[in-house]
Amino acid sequence: MTFSFLSHLECSRTGERYDAGVLQGTSAAGAPLLARYDLGRVRDAVTPDDIARREPNLWRYHEVLPVRDPEHVISLGEGMTPLLPLPAYARRAGLNRLLMKDEGLIPTGTFKARGAAVGVSRAAELGVKGVAMPTNGNAGAAWALYAARAGLGSLIAMPDDAPSITMAECQVAGAELYRVDGLIGDAGRLVGAAVGERDGYQEVSTLKEPYRLEGKKTMGYEIAEQLGWRMPDVILYPTGGGVGIIGIHKALLELKELGWVTGDLPHLVAVQATGCAPIVEAYENGAEESAPFPDARTVAFGITVPKALGDFLVLRAVRETGGTAVAVTDEELLAAQVELAELEGAFICPEGAACFAALGRLRDAGHLDADDEVVVLNTGAGVKYPETVRVDVPLLAKDGRIPARG
Repeated sequence: MTFSFLSHLECSRTGERYDAGVLQGTSAAGAPLLARYDLGRVRDAVTPDDIARREPNLWRYHEVLPVRDPEHVISLGEGMTPLLPLPAYARRAGLNRLLMKDEGLIPTGTFKARGAAVGVSRAAELGVKGVAMPTNGNAGAAWALYAARAGLGSLIAMPDDAPSITMAECQVAGAELYRVDGLIGDAGRLVGAAVGERDGYQEVSTLKEPYRLEGKKTMGYEIAEQLGWRMPDVILYPTGGGVGIIGIHKALLELKELGWVTGDLPHLVAVQATGCAPIVEAYENGAEESAPFPDARTVAFGITVPKALGDFLVLRAVRETGGTAVAVTDEELLAAQVELAELEGAFICPEGAACFAALGRLRDAGHLDADDEVVVLNTGAGVKYPETVRVDVPLLAKDGRIPARG
């Protein structure tokens, strides 16, 4: 039986076709390449009922993933993260139906494992010997660990102030790791130059290879399946490089073409921090792509991307679905992080918390109705960001006494 119905790659700007059977980067136009599948054959080969009987990981959708031989699948059990109702926070936000897709429970503790699983698997299948990337932390950690599992080398460069836990993950995985005195774009320039001097290494920077996106799109497939093969009204996504929101949009379009879901697409909302909000500025200005954001800084480190290669695809996804783009302050997102933990027992990453901080603003602006079914993507575990929570507790003497509560 055919494992993947991958057909070809397509330039996201011009529509030009590229051979999916050889290693590819970006198109001749310098744009991301999108994987395309023979969805008619997929429809004939598999049904949602078939998928329901498969193992609970992202490879259950293998017909619409790019790995052609199952022997090349590299997995740590990623996928099928829970879709959790949040009734207490919903009441606080003035909503009746609020759900969280919790990617903090995935291997490596963030949604980056999805892209790493598929990207590394396809790289290995195409004969790559090592992967190289700049990262704000979590993507590099995920790719380093999956590369180790695949027996590939990994070259990782990240800003010096990236979370230390992600540096530890890279180092323990045996990655060739470098800190850079600058932002992710500076790290990217160093990685690009290094790859040009190495045989067998592939640069896997965000959207500079086609297959990370395919792993990320499985979040969209899972949301639809977990809702009984239907779509919610609104999906909020913390947006830096934008691969997640682009991938979800791609998944929803594929699902509609397959006939597995019907109706209007969910409104997609890109959420950023005010300290780095190029997508929000471009959306508000009616621009088709963003301008580099000056002096980008936010505690939500994963969305500190001053200029994304796929920014035009993020803006396309937002506009085509009738969504919007919104930015919140670091103070707002940190408050939301604590509030969610207190109300629902969920300790999430600051990027995910930005989406919860945005709910009230979206309600006030009329972008959300009380009866909308809203899905928020939490992209990582809060424990990977210990610096976002100030620990200030009393120290008791060992022969002391815990005071009675008033």
